[in-house]
This record gives sequence, C-alpha cells and structure tokens, in this order.
Amino acid sequence: MILSEGILIILCIYGLNIRIPEQQLWLVMVSIIVVNVYTSMRIQSEKPVTDIEIFSHISIDVFAITSLLYLTGGASNPITWVFLLPLIITAIMLPQAFAWYMVILTSSMYTMLIAFNVPLPSIEPHMINPAMLHPDMEHFVALQLTHEMRDHEYFNLHMFGMWSGFVFSAGLVAFFVVELAKTLKNQERSLAEARENALRDERVVALGTLAASAAHDMGTPLGTIAIVAHELEQDFPSHRFPELHEKVIIVQQQIERCKKALSLMSASAGEMRAESGRVMSVIDYIDGVLEQWRTHKAGAKLCLFIDPEIDTEASIIAERTLTHAIINVLNNAAEATQAELGVEFHARWDRQYMHLKIRDFGPGMPAELLEFAGKNPVVSRKRGLGVGIFLTYSTIKRLGGQINFTNMDSGGACVEITLPLLEAEAEDDDRA
Repeated sequence: MILSEGILIILCIYGLNIRIPEQQLWLVMVSIIVVNVYTSMRIQSEKPVTDIEIFSHISIDVFAITSLLYLTGGASNPITWVFLLPLIITAIMLPQAFAWYMVILTSSMYTMLIAFNVPLPSIEPHMINPAMLHPDMEHFVALQLTHEMRDHEYFNLHMFGMWSGFVFSAGLVAFFVVELAKTLKNQERSLAEARENALRDERVVALGTLAASAAHDMGTPLGTIAIVAHELEQDFPSHRFPELHEKVIIVQQQIERCKKALSLMSASAGEMRAESGRVMSVIDYIDGVLEQWRTHKAGAKLCLFIDPEIDTEASIIAERTLTHAIINVLNNAAEATQAELGVEFHARWDRQYMHLKIRDFGPGMPAELLEFAGKNPVVSRKRGLGVGIFLTYSTIKRLGGQINFTNMDSGGACVEITLPLLEAEAEDDDRA
C-alpha cells in the first residue's frame, strides 16, 4: 500500500500536474512507515498478538487512509473505495463484533470526508453567462468552444480517476484476500497435522500402558525362569555336560535381555530428553548404535557408507528411544534382506541435520502398507512390520525429524531418516 500510494502521489503531481499538498501527504506516508516498522518489531516478540491489538492496527490504517483522502478531495476522490480493504480484512481475520465496529469506523470517516476535506484544484466547467459576453458573435462562439474543451477535459480526468480507483482497489482487495486465504489454509493444514500427531500420540500412550502392564505381569514368571536357569547351570556343570551347560548359559543371556527390555518398558515415558540421553558426537553415537545392534545380530552382514565430508564437531542427544528406533529399522532390514547381500547403512550429516538411509535387498514392503507405513500399527509377520515400525515413526516425528519408506526399483526397501542435530535444535529453541 505504501508503494502504491507513493506512485499515485508522484503520478498526480508530476504526471497529471494536479496541485495537491505534497508535503502534508509525504508526512502522512512517513507516519505510516513508522507504524509499519513498529509493527515489524512487535511481531518478533514472544508476547501473543490479541484480537484487540490487530483491530487497533487496522484502525490506524483507516485513520491513515482518511488523512490521505482528506488532503486529496475527501469523498470526491475516486480512491475512497479503499475503505473496503480494512473492512474485508477485519471480517476475515477477527470475530463478527469487530467487523461491525469497523463498519461504523469506516462509515464515520467516509461521512466526515464529505464535509471536511482539502478540495482538489478546480478544473470543472462553469456555465457561461451570455449577458456578460462581448456582443461579437464570433467571440461568443470561441468561448463556447473553450467551455466544451474544458468540459471534455474534466470528463476525461474524472473517468480516469474512477478507472484508476477501481483498478487500485480491486488489486489491493485481490492481493490481501488471496494472502489471507493462503494463511488460513496453512493454519488449517497445521491443525490437521496437529490432530494427526495427537491421535498418533494417543496410540503410543495406549501401547505404552499395555507394555507397562505386560512388563508387570511378566516380571514374576521371568524371575522364576531365571532362578530355574541358574539351578540348571549348577546341576549341569561345564566339565560334565559341556553342550547342555552352554545352552543353559544362552538361556540365561536371553533372560537377561528380556529383563532389560522389561525394565525399559516399565520406565516412565514422560522423562525429559536430557534425562534419558546424553550429548554425544554424531560419529560416536552411530558407532554405539551399530555396536549395540551387532550384539543382537552378530551374523548379519552390514555395509557401512559414511560421507567423507561430514562435520566432525556435530553433536546429538543420544536418546534411548531414538537408539531403539534405529535398531528396530536395522532389525527389520536384516530379517527381510538376502543374507549374502546384507544391509546397507548410509550416513551423512552437517552441523544442523543428520541423514540416514537403511536399505535391504528383500522383497520390499507390500504396496498396500507402503502408503501408511509407520502411521498405524500393522500386523504382518512375514514382512517384519508391526508395532515396532509404528513406534519408530512416532519417535522420529516426536524428535522433529522425518522418516520415509520407499521400495527400490532394483529390489528391496529403503528407509530414509532425517534428524535435527543439537545445534539446529538450540537455534530453534532460541527462536521460540
């Protein structure tokens, strides 16, 4: 609006030679710029903007428009249509009561401009009094021609003013309405995503509740099995029953793994990230994740690819749930892939984001599951998909990352994970 108003002032003064109060108009323009600068500074603060504050800013725009019109003919100015713009914005953005307040304000300003204004230079025609003319008929005809020329000039200027007023107002209305509609659509999209996240979090909470209940119910029988396994170890010493003793040791190790898993399931799901993890360099974290995974999948083949242009100083919060999410993807890939080809693990990162790509060489994900993989729990034992992928998806989303599931043209499935690193998260917290 400031740019358009400046162009109109320059066009009227230097293009159409209409003498209007230039200094006062530029003073109003400077005042509008000052208000816009203050508004830009205001929206950078953390304090939320209220409806009353928005209405106050729109009212300031109405007073600025009134000042400009007051200096340029008042209600006779064809640009008075611009009063519709703040009214439209108010009706779209604010509750209905504020829209009626704006109707009262704009109508009052319009009415005031009818009686109070700085008139434009008088260029309109006036009737010729034949009694005051020279008796010479030729002179009278010449004056009539001059009158008709001025009448035509006035008509053209008035038509140009009406046309320019319509084009200017229509352009502003179209621009602001489109921008406001785009903003509303973005808000609706954000609300839809928030509802989807809330539903997914509800599912996660429900699964967590069931897991904690299962862990409580399984604790006693698992403890009994551990005691029996220890007694079997004592009854079948290694020097007399080497094979049986070795199998008992394996059973004890698996029992210990189950006890650790149950302890994790029983832990509080509401602990803070800083309490459930620690700050580590990305390279150390990836090494730790892969080492932990290899203890469970010692026989699985892994092809590791790390981008040579990594940032060695990048750090990440080594959260426990994130580690289990990545290990779960590796486990699914190892179960689905061909043993001789193994699993590919690609990693690259910079100071802000870490990108992981885990690919297997198996049959790929079923087409009917690929679209909503991770968004809902899936039961498909043959493909290795289930609650684990759902929890992995929820964990990555909760940490502000992205995860995508695709089937490769050459065969196999690929999971791409993007996670914000510690520096990027700190910058986001500062901006918030």
